[in-house]
Amino acid sequence: MIVVVMGVAGAGKTVVGQRLAAALDAEFIDADDHHAPENVAKMRAGAPLTDADRWPWLAQLNGMLREREAGGRSAVLACSALKAAYREALLEELPDARVVHLRGAKPLIASRLAGRRGHYMNPGLLESQFAALEEPADAIVVDIGGTPDAIVAAVLGQLRPV
Repeated sequence: MIVVVMGVAGAGKTVVGQRLAAALDAEFIDADDHHAPENVAKMRAGAPLTDADRWPWLAQLNGMLREREAGGRSAVLACSALKAAYREALLEELPDARVVHLRGAKPLIASRLAGRRGHYMNPGLLESQFAALEEPADAIVVDIGGTPDAIVAAVLGQLRPV
């Protein structure tokens, strides 16, 4: 099983993704760990990435997911995947993959970003994240207002093999 946990920065993709992966006995992959150094520098400086910055990264992530699936291994990927085109690139040749959209109110997410330490994502980019977000039509959508365990339980309750 391949699952992509998506949402804007600060939605809880990493925490929820790690716990979901543990519950599914799957490998956890954090897309943020695979950005090119130039992309990290841009985001740290408060500059949003362009599509040209993202395509090689998305192709790399897709290759990782396809490799896991071909090997019969499950994986949970935490990735913003804000635009439909990004999700299409991530899920190319993965017809049974599922998308989980962590959705939350901008004030809640802004407060999380303001308190986050040790991450390169500049909180000033939150507006651009919400502006870029294209709500997925076919995702499991979960509100992030609850605890991480409650969010994972909600996802597991809706997650069914396709």
